Formats: sequence, C-alpha cells, structure tokens
Amino acid sequence: MKRQSLILVFLLIFQLNNGFSQQVKTAAIFSDNMVLQQGVEVPVWGTSKPNDEITIKFANQIKSTIAGKDGKWEVVLEPLVVSKIGREMLIKGSTELKFSNVLVGEVWICSGQSNMQFPVNKVKQTESLIPFAKNIRSFEVKRTVSFKEADEVTGTWTTNHPESAVAFGFAYFLEAIGDVPVGIIHASWGSSSLEAWMPRDMTNELPYFKAIMDDFDADKETHIKIKTALSKKEGWTRNEDIFLRRQPNILYNAMIKPIAPYACKGLVFYQGERNARYLFGVPKVTKANFFHRVIGMKEYGDVLKLWVERYREEWGNENMHFSIVMLPGYGKGTHANPNIDSKSPTEESFAWIRESQLKILKLPNTSVANTIDLGDEKNIHPTDKFPIGQRLALLAAKYTLNKTIVAEGPMLKSVESQNNTLLVHFKNSTGLKTLNKKAPSGFWIADKSLKWQEAEAKIIGETVVLSHPDMDKPLFIRYAFAGKPDVNLVNASNLPAYPFRTDIENK
Repeated sequence: MKRQSLILVFLLIFQLNNGFSQQVKTAAIFSDNMVLQQGVEVPVWGTSKPNDEITIKFANQIKSTIAGKDGKWEVVLEPLVVSKIGREMLIKGSTELKFSNVLVGEVWICSGQSNMQFPVNKVKQTESLIPFAKNIRSFEVKRTVSFKEADEVTGTWTTNHPESAVAFGFAYFLEAIGDVPVGIIHASWGSSSLEAWMPRDMTNELPYFKAIMDDFDADKETHIKIKTALSKKEGWTRNEDIFLRRQPNILYNAMIKPIAPYACKGLVFYQGERNARYLFGVPKVTKANFFHRVIGMKEYGDVLKLWVERYREEWGNENMHFSIVMLPGYGKGTHANPNIDSKSPTEESFAWIRESQLKILKLPNTSVANTIDLGDEKNIHPTDKFPIGQRLALLAAKYTLNKTIVAEGPMLKSVESQNNTLLVHFKNSTGLKTLNKKAPSGFWIADKSLKWQEAEAKIIGETVVLSHPDMDKPLFIRYAFAGKPDVNLVNASNLPAYPFRTDIENK
C-alpha cells in the first residue's frame, strides 16, 4: 500500500510538472509595461505544448503559428505605429497569457561598464528630470553570468526610469525630441571588457579571443570560483562580483544573448576603460592581472567593428544603430605608465582608445557621442553624465528618427598647407567659435621630425589656421589628442569638435 501511494505521488508530480511546462510562455523579455519597437517587424517568441497553435492579438493584428516539436514558437507582428496609450497583448494556445499597458515607440539597449552603470542618484542634474519624465519604460537585466548561451534573462519591464544616469538622460531627451515613448533595456556591469560582451563564436575570426577562451576553458580553478559564487543563495561577495564581471564571454551569454532578437532601434555602448589598460596587444595573463587579458587600445576599434557586425547578425537587423560613448577626459595612463602629462599629445592616454572608438564610423548606421570636453582629471567615474544623455539623444534623433538637427560638433574634413601654416577645414562647422572667446586650444603640430609643438591657432571663418614661430613646414596635427585636453572649439550649437590626428600610420 505504501509503495502504491509513493507511485501515485510521483505520477502526480510528473503530471503537474509536465502540465506547467506546456503552458504558453513567452521569453522573459516580454512582460506588462513593455515597449515594442515602431516601424519594423516585431518577433515574439516563447514555448508551449508541442504542435500547439499559438495566436497573438495586438494592435488590430491577429497572427498565428504552430509550436515545434520542442515546444518553441515565434510569431512576427507586422510593423507597428507609435502608441502612447497602453494596450493589451493576448497570447493564446492551450492556455492564455495576457500582457497589459504595452506601448509602441523607440526601444534601445544600453550596455557597457561602470560609467553606463553609474546611477541616476549620483548625477543631480539628471535626477532632477525624474518628476518630468513621461512615456519612459525600463527593463533592468540582472547582472549575472552563464557558461553557455542562456535562453532567459532575469528582469521585468517597469514604468520606472532606468537606473543608469546615461540611459535615463538619453531616454528623457529622446522622448522629448521625438515625441515618442522610449523603452530602455539596461544591461551593463562595471569593469567589464569588450571581450565580456563578445559571443564565443567570434573566436573564429579573432585568434587572440580564441586564445583567451581556450585558456578560460582550461582554467578549472576559475570555473569552480564562478560556480561557487552562482550557487550562493544569499548572493555573492563584492570580491566575487568583481571576479565574475571581469571574465570573457560569459556576460554576453547571460545578459545579451537572451534579449535577441527583441525588436529595437539600436544599442548605446559606453565601454572601453577596461581595454585602455594597454596601448596594444594582449598581455600575458597572471593571477594578479587575469582581468587585463583583453585587447589593447590600438586594436580595440577593429574588434569593435566586428562586434557590431556580429550583434547585427544576432538580431537579424543590418540597420541596427550603434552609438558609442567616447571616453571622456582622464589624467592617468596605461598599466605600464600610469603617471602621465594629461595635456601631452604623445602619452599613452585615453586618446588612443578614443581614436579606436571613432573607427566605428566606418560602418553604416553608427555614431559617436563626443565627450572630449567632459571628464575628471583624477576620477575615472566622472559625474558630468547629463550632457552625454543629451548628445546621445541628438544623435539618435538625427540618424534614426530623421530629424533635421545638428547632432555633432566639428569633425575634421581636410587639411590644407599654405606657406608655413596648416588650414584645418571641418564638417559641422557652421558658427565655428570658442566657448571662452579665446584662441582655439588643444592643437599641436609637428614637421617631419615629429617633434610636437603647441600650435598658435586662430579661427578665420569656419577654418582654423595653425602655425608655430619655430616651424617652417608643419606637416601633422594632433587635436585634443591627450588624456584630459583643454578644449574650447565648438560650432554654433555649442557641440565640441571631435579629436583627431593626421599622422596616422599607413594612411
């Protein structure tokens, strides 16, 4: 009798578990209060009973599909129009699921490391916007890792502002300029490298990343540490948190892969500090510097371009816009040479990774938010995040909402040699001026000796003329090419000129 009772209990548990697994479910990225992307096809996916007919009703659309033998299904909604009025989405199969208060607007992913994670309450100017925010929704992706590409993230859509100061400022100003609801999916983690956000299959085209992942796979001690931290019900310690976020690939697996292919307009990426520890190459890993096993500043831009193309492939969207936040001013150098002259154009400074970040502009549907006038000499976590949100919103409005606005400061167009001067011509140069009404600062020039001298600079119309009394034939220019340069050159919209150098190798 006792044995029969146990069998009945096991059968009951099996039936309950089996029944639960066959309920209609969507991926966790779908929930009440979500924002769906306007103007493109919108995939909705999940699981149900094998061969179950799934029907979705939303915005006067009725779409159906049949779940596969594995229970997985996907329905694609036709392009939606903007809606500030929350509506219901009904998903019906063998069971029903309903999401309420669903808006349609602009959806952006905001990712990166600590300066993207930097909270709203530490930026008072951005925090002051909270009472005036409207039609902004956020999905905060739980910070965790996974050895394999995960199917789900932990999080839910809310009507709260994003926790990130940069993400919230961006959302606030984009909503204001575009008059459209904005949904932010925030997935960032402090001190994470570019490699942390890279899919494992990028090892196929990047030998250095393959070497990193081969070593990671063979490092049983690291695997044990990660599993131990993840298994703690009370949560991991701060040291464990640092250890987790400084690993390659496994942040992508847990925090990005499960989001795709949620329809979005683009991704804002504020990252690079971790990769700025070395000028070039990948250092030999030791227990002391395990987290420095990343590509250096000079190669970063080429890897970043491949990363963008790989994400577009993951989303199945070649038009997915990527907006990069340039690293702002900072007075320290690399791991090998931390104490530098932050005004010098020849030091191993953030200037080199900014140059790499700007390489992204060689790809279509990209932009870079210029922060060369921002930052803190001694603090790698500056609080002047407010202008970054504004500039990101201007870029998004111009390039993704097709607004006719000025979104960028002056950018190098060409250089003309005239007598013993160099004439610098810019794009976006209408109303070229300096903010303090003094001569343009931050310009250095050199002749064939490559001995750099601070230039005498003046504005003539929309051109900057450079010279030096001891230089007869100047050839090269470095502008704002320093850790924390003093700059004042802007256009009529008070947007700063982008840094550049003309002495580029193999140009």
